[in-house]
Amino acid sequence: MKAIALDDERPALDIIDAFCSRIDSVDLAKTFTRTGEARLYLETNPVDLIFLDINMPKESGLDFFKSITQQTLVIFTTAYSEYALESYEVEAVDYLLKPYTFERFTKAIQRAQTRWRALQQTNGNSLPGAEQAHLFFRADYGLVKVTVSDILFIEGLDNYLKVHVKEGPPVVLRLTLKAMLEKLPAEKFIRVHRSFIVPIDKIQSIRGRMILIDDEEIPIGSSYEKEFFSLFMK
Repeated sequence: MKAIALDDERPALDIIDAFCSRIDSVDLAKTFTRTGEARLYLETNPVDLIFLDINMPKESGLDFFKSITQQTLVIFTTAYSEYALESYEVEAVDYLLKPYTFERFTKAIQRAQTRWRALQQTNGNSLPGAEQAHLFFRADYGLVKVTVSDILFIEGLDNYLKVHVKEGPPVVLRLTLKAMLEKLPAEKFIRVHRSFIVPIDKIQSIRGRMILIDDEEIPIGSSYEKEFFSLFMK
């Protein structure tokens, strides 16, 4: 699992770094003392797990985790036990009360591994080339299930997405198009515009630089045009 750690106290990060170096199953890619720096990193670097201090000076760890668009597991680390209940509301893997031992840290990692593997299997990633039948996304303190074959197209709106599906209203997610594209099967979906991703098999017709899917016209952006039309020249 690729991980990052966020704590306003550098010694606390040093402990996490030292503990992670003794566990082969987790790769601590980076540590941060400020939420803004961590948020900027996550915009372009997907991770599987965040070690997160709750009692941060400008923005609490809980508020930070609720605000990020990336779907990731979290282990909270804090010196205050009163936040434990709130951590369960965001489905935290574990709650480490400082100071914690290496043995207690290891148990938290094992719990994270168990949940991470379950998510991999659920998303169809447990075997190379496995078909992704469903995707799960964090929304409203829970998980929302999206059937991949039901997706008509995905529309980006600032830091939100609208996943348009065959039946029912669009599924609204706090996620970037880049992060969504990384989760979708690459051979089935393509980005055609800075604001749109489409499933290739749902394209009904193409006229000029417009794609028709389910009576909806989706534009082809100039910077995506060459890659898109190369699909039909193989």
